[in-house]
Amino acid sequence: MSRPSLRLAAPAVLALTSVLGLAACTDKADTSASSTGAAAGGPIVVNATDTACELSATTAKAGTVTFEVSNAGTKVNEFYVYAEGDRIISEVENITPGIKRELKVEITAPGTFTTACKPGMVGDGIRAPFTVTGTAVAGSSDEKVATAIADYKAFVATQSDELLTGTEAFVAAVKAGDVAKAKELYPTARLPWETIEPVAESFGDLDPRIDGREDVIEEGMEFTGYHRLEKDLWVSGLQSDSSTIADQLLADVKEIAAKSKTVEPTALTISNGAKALLDEVATGKITGEEERYSHTDLWDFRGNLQGSQEALETLRPVVTERDATLQKALDTRFSELNKLLESHRVAGRFVSYTDLTEADIKALTVSLDALSEKVSKVPGVVEAK
Repeated sequence: MSRPSLRLAAPAVLALTSVLGLAACTDKADTSASSTGAAAGGPIVVNATDTACELSATTAKAGTVTFEVSNAGTKVNEFYVYAEGDRIISEVENITPGIKRELKVEITAPGTFTTACKPGMVGDGIRAPFTVTGTAVAGSSDEKVATAIADYKAFVATQSDELLTGTEAFVAAVKAGDVAKAKELYPTARLPWETIEPVAESFGDLDPRIDGREDVIEEGMEFTGYHRLEKDLWVSGLQSDSSTIADQLLADVKEIAAKSKTVEPTALTISNGAKALLDEVATGKITGEEERYSHTDLWDFRGNLQGSQEALETLRPVVTERDATLQKALDTRFSELNKLLESHRVAGRFVSYTDLTEADIKALTVSLDALSEKVSKVPGVVEAK
């Protein structure tokens, strides 16, 4: 299951907007947590180990809160910020041992939240309360930022509609027992999900129900959604309950499509979401782990890459005004990776992941890393002052 990468505010938490951490790795982990950093307006240092999650401060003022997470353990770790009701409002994942990652969370109103480290990236994590004080913080008054937000909301709405339309056709083929048609429609039906994956993953159990891989069984959950039907179509054959699974998938997609249109992004959430989508490629798509039965991973790669580029395209006027050199570098890197990815299409469809050579995968990885490094700079450029 693709883990949540960007948490945008829904109606229940309209006063809160979350921002995903920058994915670029920085220095080796600094295991010292100073309580003076946050008080002085600096980042809150998080010392994550295999058995502890130590924060240099457990309170902060409303506004942009920066967490500097260092993994001093032996397991890959994650860091989460939860709102009331266990809603994940932000996370930074894939923090390998010895690495430091930064997470910026824009919290516009005071309240009580929860922080958590997840050594091994499993379980509920090592949790502790976190308090935000002060008064509500107004959003940016920059007209270019306001236009970017409106454009991104329109993009999400369009993709949500396409997700629903594609899933309806896919489900109809499954229920009709037309395996060949369902296989043909499967990757294209999922494509819009991948473009707005950070938004779509914001709504609790809907994400694992829709997009959970078989691993969710180990976490005590039922294996349903796209990937359960993927297994039925490519491995086990349609089962007696495949139609029921398909009906539930469609109902869940209808719900997620409607809810996705209610998000209230900021420039930070848009830019960090763009980076988070590239993280999704790095941790699941380029490795061939996402589509383990159909091997249609390059379609998911395309969706994540397109979603990242479209998100940053809405911010183009802002980035160009503040750092034209960075915008030029983004254009170059996106162009390079798009060209490389498209070279793996044959007759309009992407080849199976299993057809890629080690050299192909390495080339995609190198280009992705180069792009990710540039995209990781955007949040710092667009951060509200």
